[in-house]
Amino acid sequence: MNNEKIIITDMGSTDSNKHSDKAILCLGIESSCDETSAAIVDSDRNILSHIIYSQIPEHANYGGVVPELAARAHILAIEEVVKLTLQRANKTLNDIDIISATAGPGLIGGVLVGWMAAVGMSDALQKPLIAINHLEGHALVPRLCATSALDNTVNIDVKFPYLLMLASGGHCQILLVHNVGQYELLGQTLDDSAGEAFDKIAKMLGLGYPGGPIVDKMARQGNPKRFDFPRPLCDKPNCDFSFSGIKTAARFLLNSISEEERNDTFVQDFCASFQQAVVDCIINRLKHALKTNPVIKANPETIVVAGGVAKNSAIRTAIEKLAIENNKLFAAPPMNLCTDNGAMIAWAGIENYKVGKNIVKQPVAPRPRWPLTEL
Repeated sequence: MNNEKIIITDMGSTDSNKHSDKAILCLGIESSCDETSAAIVDSDRNILSHIIYSQIPEHANYGGVVPELAARAHILAIEEVVKLTLQRANKTLNDIDIISATAGPGLIGGVLVGWMAAVGMSDALQKPLIAINHLEGHALVPRLCATSALDNTVNIDVKFPYLLMLASGGHCQILLVHNVGQYELLGQTLDDSAGEAFDKIAKMLGLGYPGGPIVDKMARQGNPKRFDFPRPLCDKPNCDFSFSGIKTAARFLLNSISEEERNDTFVQDFCASFQQAVVDCIINRLKHALKTNPVIKANPETIVVAGGVAKNSAIRTAIEKLAIENNKLFAAPPMNLCTDNGAMIAWAGIENYKVGKNIVKQPVAPRPRWPLTEL
């Protein structure tokens, strides 16, 4: 492990003078999948420092994350990532008020690495420790920093309640976020998540890993009407998703095309048509969600998209247009806060600490599965 392999992402101010003495200072640690990340965030919404070690080179040859390799990489990276995070913020561990870390869901080997590092620091320094649900990190990070898609407006104030489209890793859900720790599930995927579908399509086409950003890039240059992919469940009244049928249709179509026919134009049109089918499904399900009794009763002023798939330009733009059509605000994390990161875990730690939730009083066993509705 050396500094050259650590990808340092500047997600906000590294000027420690912006941190007021009255603000809560949190060190957050994220290690649930293939990024080892730590961040120092304060309760005034300042990101003082943020370090990410990306494992993409380790997993690229396999076309996906290998859990054993991921856990080993977290072990090698965690100490240096935390050290660099403190250095960038010009802080020591004694300056930190609280420590938060992902306790699930995720690849359990990686979760254990970050969690045990946080437990060790908390015990040694007698600092409060907050057990964070990884999905709640994604759900709450728009309250730390949010932007729009169409005009790049920043610092949107996301207030409770809000309607959330959460698409991260193997999860794809529509939730009504009432408050910290209060999530009402309206719909979810019955099979693949949107992110998994994008990655699998990229793998079919030999485009590389991670597949989502590559498919998005190709789609921007393609014709979304060339191929007619199915829109599963769009004729159903509820808010659940299904993406496996689109993926299967894509596989059959690809198998019917010779290698000679798979030129750049074909790949671009294929990606654009596939992506449009996914976008149409998401918008259809959100339209249904807006008509449900819980959403009508809560009357959220904002529609939020979060998670890795929130980086997709077509999805962001389509959801913002839907929000405008329904007289709602739209918010999404900035691109660099959509994928797994320590800043969202630090912010979720602050949000939970302020309301007295998930503060560790006795040993906590990290969980590979941890639905938001169980918080």
